[in-house]
Amino acid sequence: MLPDTIHKLSREERFSYARLLAFMARVDNELTVDEMAMFEQRLGTALLSPKQRELIRQALKTPPPLDECLAGLSDEAGRLALRDAVLMAAADGTVDDDEKEVLTEIIAHLGLPDDSLERLLKWTVEGYNWMQSGYDILNDLAE
Repeated sequence: MLPDTIHKLSREERFSYARLLAFMARVDNELTVDEMAMFEQRLGTALLSPKQRELIRQALKTPPPLDECLAGLSDEAGRLALRDAVLMAAADGTVDDDEKEVLTEIIAHLGLPDDSLERLLKWTVEGYNWMQSGYDILNDLAE
């Protein structure tokens, strides 16, 4: 994975970022293996303390309200959390209406342009296609 800037956020912002991802993981009332893998990967970039990680994992079981998750985010932390919330939503292969609704609420809270969700979803699809082409190359090399 390429380096990210999440570790540069304050400890409080990183915790809020992780809470938002925990919320996002449970929007559709299921937690798939792909979503959990994405969650754990992104949580690793947040460099949280063991106690904070424990609290975040509890939030997976009982997510806090969305407004509480958004309250501790600066503009930069909010944009990073939105980006990764889109990745979380798409991790299982589909972004359902409930997930789109929450993403739209996050975008509105952050005061971002109306086309933000469309742009981030396009970027996500391009990224998944790029990753798939890497798997295809590895499979070709194995022949």
